[in-house]
Amino acid sequence: MKGRLLVLDEIASRQAAALIVDGRLEEFALDPVDDVALPGAVYRAVADRPVKGQGGIFVKLPGGSGFLRQISGVAPGQRLLVQVTGPTEPGKAIPVTTRLLFKSRFAIVTPEAPGLNISRQIKDDDRRAELDAMAKAGMAGADERLGLILRSGCADAEDSAVAEDIAAMRGLAEAVLADLAGGPELLVDGPSAHDLAFRDWLDPVVDDADTDPGSFARHGVSEAIEALLAPRVALDAGASMMIEPTRALVAVDVNTGPDTSPAASLKANIAAARDLPRQLRLRGLGGQVVVDFAPMPKRDRHILDQVLKAAFKTEGETNLAGWTVLGLYEMTRKRDRLPLTELLPGGLP
Repeated sequence: MKGRLLVLDEIASRQAAALIVDGRLEEFALDPVDDVALPGAVYRAVADRPVKGQGGIFVKLPGGSGFLRQISGVAPGQRLLVQVTGPTEPGKAIPVTTRLLFKSRFAIVTPEAPGLNISRQIKDDDRRAELDAMAKAGMAGADERLGLILRSGCADAEDSAVAEDIAAMRGLAEAVLADLAGGPELLVDGPSAHDLAFRDWLDPVVDDADTDPGSFARHGVSEAIEALLAPRVALDAGASMMIEPTRALVAVDVNTGPDTSPAASLKANIAAARDLPRQLRLRGLGGQVVVDFAPMPKRDRHILDQVLKAAFKTEGETNLAGWTVLGLYEMTRKRDRLPLTELLPGGLP
């Protein structure tokens, strides 16, 4: 199937969402089993004890602790508003920041970052002028600490929908900023899988959606998830790559299969490099990633460098460190979600 398809379903009574682009799974979200802090959740916290060696401070949250990578201007006992920035690893504090974002499909309100901004992806000058006027009207009289970003989805959105999102996010931000008194408390929960899909995956425009029970099975999402739970990824012409997370890093091994010629190696390596960002994203893997590409002449490495740069261009916080003296390729990727094996430890039910 060509185009973008949004699929909403449930797995073991938990909300699940998938985005299929041209017949291939590109995004997947599943609510966690336990009552854990979801990325995007906002808490009232109390500063606890600094950890100077790690350049941060622990903060007290309801039922646990968070870690804030900030010491300057924060004293023990101080009340703070913090937002969860990523998944919580077992045995570790929840990663949080004081740089809050109140995000909807069309608008992002930014406390302590004043100013009105419109996505650069919106090129039409007339539409930008209309949105600028809406932004100024929507933020008139607002707390001077608040800024506003209008997202790319505003380009084709109804004016009323954009105005509603601006008002909703402004109201939420103002309410939270005024709620600093008291002990540790959850003020705004993070988005569920379905809410996340509607907020972040509809731009570019989705061509179709299936929200009925059993939609994952109908569109091959269940089969794709099962494949992601296995280490082996099949590539063209019998080639493959193995993706195996360890405690220290994610190890990736690329194999050519029966054809071991230099041409086959380069072809397999290019295929692996192009699919690697999607595989890491869907599997929820991050941190240090080490790739053992199939053997090829050093003169061909520049080709693979360009392929990797293009493949990871839109993947957020990724650092392509490059080749080691042993011929391995190193990179780091921000952990932005729980590993799929933790969300589905026993596989699909």
